[in-house]
Amino acid sequence: MKLDTKRTVLVGFAFLAISAFWQMYDNLIPLMLSNTFEINKTYSGFIMSLDNILALFLLPLFGGLSDKCRSALGRRRPFILFGTLVSVALMILLPLLDNSYAASPALWKLVGFIAVLGLLLIAMGTYRSPAVALMPDVTPKPLRSKANAIINLMGAVGGVIYLLVSSVLYRQKPGAGVHVDYLPLFSIVGGIMLGALAVIMFLVDEPKLVARQKEYEQAHPEDNLAEQTENGEALPKDVKWSLGFLLASISLWFIGYNGVTTWFSTYATNVWNMPLGSANTCLTVATAGAIVSYIPVGNIASKVGRRKTIRFGALLLAACFFAAFLYTVFAKEFSPLLYVLFILVGMAWAAINVNSLPMVVEMCKGSEVGKFTGLYYTFSMAAQIVTPIVAGFLLENVSYHTLFPYAALAVLGSFITMGFVRHGDNKVEAKKGLEAFDVGD
Repeated sequence: MKLDTKRTVLVGFAFLAISAFWQMYDNLIPLMLSNTFEINKTYSGFIMSLDNILALFLLPLFGGLSDKCRSALGRRRPFILFGTLVSVALMILLPLLDNSYAASPALWKLVGFIAVLGLLLIAMGTYRSPAVALMPDVTPKPLRSKANAIINLMGAVGGVIYLLVSSVLYRQKPGAGVHVDYLPLFSIVGGIMLGALAVIMFLVDEPKLVARQKEYEQAHPEDNLAEQTENGEALPKDVKWSLGFLLASISLWFIGYNGVTTWFSTYATNVWNMPLGSANTCLTVATAGAIVSYIPVGNIASKVGRRKTIRFGALLLAACFFAAFLYTVFAKEFSPLLYVLFILVGMAWAAINVNSLPMVVEMCKGSEVGKFTGLYYTFSMAAQIVTPIVAGFLLENVSYHTLFPYAALAVLGSFITMGFVRHGDNKVEAKKGLEAFDVGD
């Protein structure tokens, strides 16, 4: 049995497009809200958290609806088709409204921008879960780990493509009071999304692939045996404590990391006097640092354990954020030497991200993996709802210089809480090759 790599890459184009969109959303929307519409950082932070709030409801809803869908296109592709087309149409309206408001401010344009943004987030939520479900629909269970590794890699490629394009388009920092037109960048990302949709619609024959998958399952029933465990079994008290501290740790490092990624473009333009393109180069470097670290991190975790690897990553990440703060104290302009710091940020995040979800599901019975995976995403997404608001409030009412200390303290807190985790630390054999990319979001 061998993974069909070409097919998996084609399915992964949906993730590439989604990742490119969210990278752009996190990067540009705060700048539009702050610079064009002059919305204070606290309210901007709340707006930036809406995608996570909506995701708590939309992702399970449309994932379930797609399970019940019966169409000639399959179960997932109708949602991917509808969601992508509506999302691209709505997202192109955002820079048009932004440009129009900058030329002639009016309340209806601000209201329209917020309304379109809300509809866009809903449209994106309609097809995210169906896109996630497409891969396991067409992949045999024993090969889903390798397939998921390719999917994650495709998502990383989507984010990097956006960052590289934006770095080329916006190399120079605009003068004071000069409005930046982001329509070209939105149009390119829209084109990427439509191109990815074309790949899914014309090159991924979902009904045919699902039929083949069902034939395989019938021929190999040994790969589809249900777990012989019962739901509802109470966890031992010590395992509950470990799980609680682990979930707290997950929230804390997402509070720190997502706080920086949400507000970094705003921070860099105001504190380090950087153009958007240069700020995005920093994020590109951090992403690259994470990607190249997945395989070494897997090898290290197999030898020293997941818990120690996570704690090392948390300590390194906190140190990097604090070092960035110290640099700002003594220097007012960005230095290329800071790229080394961003590489370390990516490496630290990889050490955390590769091992955290496996630790959570290690504490449960096989039949409850979905439930415990839900716990992981509940705590990570809840953190991502809170931190843009809190960090935005600090930037608005205290100082821009609070961003990195805020993030460092949160991540340092996760290092401490991880010290109380005593379960979920199986020392498994290191994943090799693409499997090393099989990580949680």
